Amino acid sequence: MPSETRGSSAVEALLKEKRKFAPPKDFVKHANVNRASIYRDAARNPARFWERFARELDWFKPWKTTLQWKAPNVKWFVGGKLNVSYNCLDRHVATSRKTKAAIIWEGEPGDTRVLTYWDLHREVNRFAAALKRRGVKKGDRVTIYLPMVPELPIAMLACARIGAPHSVVFGGFAPEALRDRIHDAESSILITADGGFRRGGTVALKKNVDEALRECPDVSTVVVLKRTRQEIHMQAGRDVWWDDFVKDAPAYCAPEKMDAEDMLYLLYTSGSTGKPKGIVHTTGGSVLAHRGEVRDHHLLHRAHRHPYLHALGRGVSEALRPVEPAPARIGR
Repeated sequence: MPSETRGSSAVEALLKEKRKFAPPKDFVKHANVNRASIYRDAARNPARFWERFARELDWFKPWKTTLQWKAPNVKWFVGGKLNVSYNCLDRHVATSRKTKAAIIWEGEPGDTRVLTYWDLHREVNRFAAALKRRGVKKGDRVTIYLPMVPELPIAMLACARIGAPHSVVFGGFAPEALRDRIHDAESSILITADGGFRRGGTVALKKNVDEALRECPDVSTVVVLKRTRQEIHMQAGRDVWWDDFVKDAPAYCAPEKMDAEDMLYLLYTSGSTGKPKGIVHTTGGSVLAHRGEVRDHHLLHRAHRHPYLHALGRGVSEALRPVEPAPARIGR
């Protein structure tokens, strides 16, 4: 009984928490949101508020109308043409950021890799060119089922470059969950790995793919990255290793000029309370929504499904680490 009383008191004290923790002055100085009035400004005139961030992007064609609201439908930056991959890479490789670290990656086993903006630009363009060579075109949906490796943002940016909306499926999901998302997205191409490292063990990604694709006859191409080097089955005519897929692909692939309202990616709900629901994220809206989060000189640590929108659009270095590391590596 005394222990219950102490526990109740502790919870009660937490509920009455009144302490405030002020951010460091330097953090406030460089924050995009550092004054209360910004919320009033955004509410008073949303179009003008987002125009400020839109002007920081590179547009192939400027928009004619910032906001078109016809309830219940809304369109932003009507008539504007841009490309997310171009804004994340091309605009930076033309500056001193060319040799800056774009991705600083550490895998669960402790292996590391650093890609500069120029490195990432080259790899994204090669994979984009390989996708086009395989017949993937603007509007085709691509499903990505990869562990947290540099090839994840490479594949995502490559899809964005050629105008092929992508759907990232969490590497911890079972074959049934992968199957349902492939069906809903109507994907004909899947990008995966032989396996992935997770919490001290391995996840048999390709085995899950093979099981899921028994009921996905429309998937004609499976690109497989060598990650864990575990033994897998490769189906002739459908499965191809990542290195073979990009072999002899050109180092430049012209970016597709996308409408601001064109779909960039599909992001599905977990499905824990029913059928997974795919939420469409548009090209202009997605890159702008994340534009205001960071400043140019920060280093971001993320285990995020769409890291490039946060960091690379700003020319920031992105630190990618395991989502759920092995217990022995927690805190490193």
